[in-house]
Amino acid sequence: MTDTAPVLEIRGLHKSYGDLEVIKGVDIAAHRGDVVSLIGSSGSGKSTLLRCCNLLEDSQQGDILFKGEPISWNGQGLARRPSDSKQVLRIRTNLSMVFQQFNLWAHMTILQNVMEAPVTVLGRDRAEAEVEARRYLDKVGIGDKCDAFPAQLSGGQQQRAAIARALCMEPQALLFDEPTSALDPELEQEVVKVIKDLAAEGRTMLIVTHDMKLAADVSDTVVFLHQGLVEEKGSPDEVFGNTQSERLRGFLAATRH
Repeated sequence: MTDTAPVLEIRGLHKSYGDLEVIKGVDIAAHRGDVVSLIGSSGSGKSTLLRCCNLLEDSQQGDILFKGEPISWNGQGLARRPSDSKQVLRIRTNLSMVFQQFNLWAHMTILQNVMEAPVTVLGRDRAEAEVEARRYLDKVGIGDKCDAFPAQLSGGQQQRAAIARALCMEPQALLFDEPTSALDPELEQEVVKVIKDLAAEGRTMLIVTHDMKLAADVSDTVVFLHQGLVEEKGSPDEVFGNTQSERLRGFLAATRH
């Protein structure tokens, strides 16, 4: 492991479901402080790629490296699995994921939701975890909702609680899977503001998003996936302002309607 290595790097990644190949050899790297946005049509492989990064899905070929450390695998092809469960847990806790549908525990208060993983997974002192959880809930603007249950919050508030929960793990990188797509437009802006604030702080983030303005505003690199391959990638100015690919031009035109 080295400090100069990307926080997260994937090389030649392939992912299949049976005979259906969804990711067909993708290379992506996110260095410390980088914001990388993945854009593309439904079915292009964006969310699957993100889940492979966090080892929620097993890939069949290629390398995944965390700070220069490669994931160790057993088996090949569809039988390939990570071989070191301790490595998987350590890396997954350093790559906190924020899901489209929030995934909060309905029977726990917002405060309990945010502090649960640091206590149970990282073994942190409960009192210390509570202080941190309250700090992060304040940070995302819902510190007054600590004692509420998820069902009592709007979608935007629930997603901000999910972001606070991810931050409370003190991860090396945040992975966002369509963080605003389940929200009404006015609630979406609450979450966009939080993501922009995190980007301004220099957080390392991979964001799967349908929101081109968000991708343009926060990204260092934008990656356009098409049918499981990187069709185009570059800075927001390059991808949105000097588009090279006809497929990307068509995709961007469709998102404006």
